[in-house]
Amino acid sequence: MQIIIDNTSMTPLYEQIVDQITAMILAGEIPASSALPSVRSLSKELKISALTVKKAYDQLEREGFIETVHGKGSYVLEANQELLRNEQLMQVETIMAQAIEKAQLFHLSKEEMQSIFDLLMGDWDVKS
Repeated sequence: MQIIIDNTSMTPLYEQIVDQITAMILAGEIPASSALPSVRSLSKELKISALTVKKAYDQLEREGFIETVHGKGSYVLEANQELLRNEQLMQVETIMAQAIEKAQLFHLSKEEMQSIFDLLMGDWDVKS
């Protein structure tokens, strides 16, 4: 599992960890029932405080991505894959709604918006 920390980002370190682990779980890179690295080992690998990693793992547990078993480690949960996917969709919908509001503010037509969307999507092949 490779997590990249950006110390120059305005996003807190624990959120960067949560976002990246969440993305890996949803992409199937970390399958259900897989063990995550221990808090100590991940903090050592990332050269950050163990408290920061613990905060990230606690957040992942609250959001239903992982389960922590005292003395054994943290494991990816299987049951919430659909819930996690819905969360991703809601985040994209929010961003798209903001873009539509901006387009309305600038009096862009649906055709202009569709052209922008098609241009940005290009030849992108989305996996279902």
